[in-house]
Amino acid sequence: MEKGKSDTLKDLLKVKLGTLSRPLEKQLTNTSLEKLNELTLNIFNVTNEDDVLRIIN
Repeated sequence: MEKGKSDTLKDLLKVKLGTLSRPLEKQLTNTSLEKLNELTLNIFNVTNEDDVLRIIN
């Protein structure tokens, strides 16, 4: 389930931000389900990669 959730979030973030850096993609792959859920709830507040990193770290 984690893999599917991280893949979906990557796709959504690519639509929202245009592209994702390789390091961010890798970090999303290795992020816990709890943090992925938190990112899901805050996806509308994300405007750049720094926002994503603040949420998942």
